[in-house]
Amino acid sequence: MNKHFLGDTLVLLGRSLRHITRSMDTIITTILMPIAFMLLFTYVFGGAIDTGTTGSHAYVKYLLPGILLMTVASGIAYTAFRLFQDKSNGLFERLQSMPIARSSVLWAHVLTSVVANVISLVVVVAVALLMGFRSGASFSAWLAVAGIMILFTLALTWIAIIPGLTASTPDGASAFSYPLIFLPFLSSAFVPTHTMPGPVRAFAEHQPVTSIVNTLRNLFARQPVGTGVWTALAWCVGILVVAYFFAMAAYRRKIS
Repeated sequence: MNKHFLGDTLVLLGRSLRHITRSMDTIITTILMPIAFMLLFTYVFGGAIDTGTTGSHAYVKYLLPGILLMTVASGIAYTAFRLFQDKSNGLFERLQSMPIARSSVLWAHVLTSVVANVISLVVVVAVALLMGFRSGASFSAWLAVAGIMILFTLALTWIAIIPGLTASTPDGASAFSYPLIFLPFLSSAFVPTHTMPGPVRAFAEHQPVTSIVNTLRNLFARQPVGTGVWTALAWCVGILVVAYFFAMAAYRRKIS
């Protein structure tokens, strides 16, 4: 069946994308919520937060990388929810009786997550531009930002696959994303970590979001990324590999 993997995956991908276009709550949650946070922090809290820069436009530059990560974290909750629905509706059982590649079911959901999140990220960046965000980053730097965000999306999506396959309720399938959405608040996404109390600062400086945010921020600002980019990539790849292993194990148990 492996020779049919690509075609089967594309067919199931089209099915998943059509479901997204019919789900307005998905669009609201994955796009409007991060934009609301960006507006709130910029125009309500931005003037009171000392990041070493001045003006709301400058704070948008500081804020945007964290908002991009929050956008992905809110988006992947629907990956788990959609996968749970397919499992509950007996889709897996029906597909097993058809001559298709079994892994194409999961990969269709993964690619749907990537496509949906890329669209959400583009919209968020467009709103940031309207708010005054500007970057002198080169084309290669923007490619690096895109690559890191896609890798981050893949890592979180494979995490989402696990509750999507193992949860017993729809709420349980998507609830795992709540800590991921709020993890940027305990990082350098909104304020410099040196302003935090000791234990919180220690956690913030050694969790994945901070290294990814700092790398994106430096790329946007045309600053040297240093070894931070390797730390960010290591976090993304490490999470991706571990999540993929456990997701595939859960899927094999489900279809066995």
